[in-house]
Amino acid sequence: MTHILIVEDEDVIRSALRRLLERNGYQVSEAVSVQDATDRHNLDAMDVIISDLRLPGLPGTELIKRTPTPVLIMTSYASLRSAIDSMKIGAVDYISKPFEHSEILAALTRIFGENIKAKNVIRRQPRPSEEPVKGMVGSCAQMLELFRRIRKVAQTNSSVLIQGESGTGKELVARALHEASSRRDSNLISVNCAAIPENLIESELFGHEKGAFTGATSTRTGLIEAANNGTLFLDEIGELPLEAQARLLRVLQEHEIRKVGSVVSQKVDVRLVAATHRDLKQFVREGRFREDLFYRINVMPLHLPPLRERGNDILELADLILGSTCKRIGVDLMHFSANAIQVITTYPWPGNVRELENAIERAVILSEDEEIPMELLGLDVELVKIDHKSSYATLQASKADNGTVKIEDDPQEDLSLEEYFQRFVLEHQEQMNETELAQKLGISRKCLWERRQRFAIPRRKKGA
Repeated sequence: MTHILIVEDEDVIRSALRRLLERNGYQVSEAVSVQDATDRHNLDAMDVIISDLRLPGLPGTELIKRTPTPVLIMTSYASLRSAIDSMKIGAVDYISKPFEHSEILAALTRIFGENIKAKNVIRRQPRPSEEPVKGMVGSCAQMLELFRRIRKVAQTNSSVLIQGESGTGKELVARALHEASSRRDSNLISVNCAAIPENLIESELFGHEKGAFTGATSTRTGLIEAANNGTLFLDEIGELPLEAQARLLRVLQEHEIRKVGSVVSQKVDVRLVAATHRDLKQFVREGRFREDLFYRINVMPLHLPPLRERGNDILELADLILGSTCKRIGVDLMHFSANAIQVITTYPWPGNVRELENAIERAVILSEDEEIPMELLGLDVELVKIDHKSSYATLQASKADNGTVKIEDDPQEDLSLEEYFQRFVLEHQEQMNETELAQKLGISRKCLWERRQRFAIPRRKKGA
């Protein structure tokens, strides 16, 4: 996971920035001064340092001299001269406070894309014991643990239950288990239990004899028999009817099957891998899934995290999918625009990897340029937008009878950076004019006016 160090002595800004970065999948550490950062943290181990320019003691630019890690400088005292001086010293980028979520995320995107891509590639090369499994991508902690478990359980014949939301790639895990096992030279038979009509599922799984039922004009080999000496993957096992569950339990216990309409059993050697997005424990409580079968298949549970919890894996997956999609469709390699990258990393992806694949394929088909804009992804961007007006309404509702805003100095309060700007203006506009407010915030009067319009914060009336 990408590790960012925030060096900021103002509690509200530091806490708000930490929460913003953590929501977007970054690992975050904090410090309040250059000396504090040097004493408590290994600066060279960080991927990026975000530091205020003016800090207690030494200025933030001192960090540039102490580490090769890229340093992003931010300041409330924005001026062309301080920006030029910081960049001359070696700051990787410069941003003025107060800034919006999109500004800081876009700055990080530029930094990772232009300055430390090679560093990250080297740093993230897994050790031999942590090599990602075949066909799967991921470097977040949850995926590395999943890879470790796959490698370990693949060498056994134990039954595996893969759990995860729809679209997370449960079949990829089953295939990885098969490819890493001693059964790799035999068949992997995949069955979607939800896609087979209930009246045919036993025939499909166990096979049937000629004349066993109307329409059985010949003997049929079942899918379990076809997986003999190999792996049987039962996707959405929670959809199996109870009668089929009972017969499957016998297969696992006795290692034998009996075709529908037959009186003879035959031995099979099958490794079962099951998957579901359902809560099977709840199904057991409701009588919809056999308890004995649940414990039989749940020998080794594997959990696939949803895409929204995989941090920077999202961009890595998006790039790989984009490259393969361009190749498959037969177009030149494309790339995502900055706003598309921001949406990809902040969108919650309820459909997980499958939704990401569909969005990228749609964008590649529709794009008329090498750069894919946000709009072509076809995502519901309202899921990642912040309702500024509602934030302002919340602040207005907190006004006391004398018209001042009640603000608790609690650094743990979950404030966004936009809300910090609003709070500062509402708290101080009674004591400061527009010029003083703009100077304190480190922005121009025009910028202050534009942000008032954007956030619907009216100016105080003279003489009020």
